[in-house]
Amino acid sequence: MGSWISTWPNGPGDAGLPALLCLPQAGAGCQQFRAWAKALAGVAQVHGVQLPGRENRWREPMPETFGEAVDAITGELRPIVAGGRRLVVFGHSFGGLLGYEIARRVTPDVLVVSACRAPGHWDGAGRGIVEDDEELDKLFDTAGLDPAFLDEDTRALMVAMLRKDAVLSLSYTHTPGEPLRVPVHAWSAAGDETVTVGDLAGWAAVTAAGFRVHRVEGGHHAVLRRPAAVLEHLASLLRDDETAAVTTA
Repeated sequence: MGSWISTWPNGPGDAGLPALLCLPQAGAGCQQFRAWAKALAGVAQVHGVQLPGRENRWREPMPETFGEAVDAITGELRPIVAGGRRLVVFGHSFGGLLGYEIARRVTPDVLVVSACRAPGHWDGAGRGIVEDDEELDKLFDTAGLDPAFLDEDTRALMVAMLRKDAVLSLSYTHTPGEPLRVPVHAWSAAGDETVTVGDLAGWAAVTAAGFRVHRVEGGHHAVLRRPAAVLEHLASLLRDDETAAVTTA
């Protein structure tokens, strides 16, 4: 079995820097965050979560349940952040839900979620992708991908990954418990037809350490398409700058 966490070092001193754990959206791999390691050189060591069935793990089977995936990721993460190393967890869309459950097991310093509905709003999410081709095409559209311009093999691979992650999301049931003891920052984008304002606002209920909303333009994947603003924000959180203090939205 391959590793659940990929690391992109910039130099020998990276192990002493804060850690940034990045979790991608459904149907995607973590290599998209490799460029973030260079952008945050000297600020953090960047780690990406790689689920099976994509990129370097494409031959590996998916876990049976959402909890199994979280346990595997957490098991690899604990040694990385041993000794009190500062940790910021960032998750986009489906990755934000994974990030939340990881934060319940390995307490980071901050949880940052992007274009992600709150945990209590996830029940049944993904069913349309599994069962309805029109819903699947709509998801391609929100990603800026026109299915008509994808070759057959590429589309088949993307469909398979999306549906596997959708099935995994259907195994998730939010079990309320003690609120997080870490601040939560949520990024939303105007024009996002996937995550509503109410979906995002629900994050305030999962933490007792403060909640803040950041807004950008550009739709569901805006933060990934133009990451400059979120990278600046993450750098402040990793440095623990006072300017990144959490306030209630």
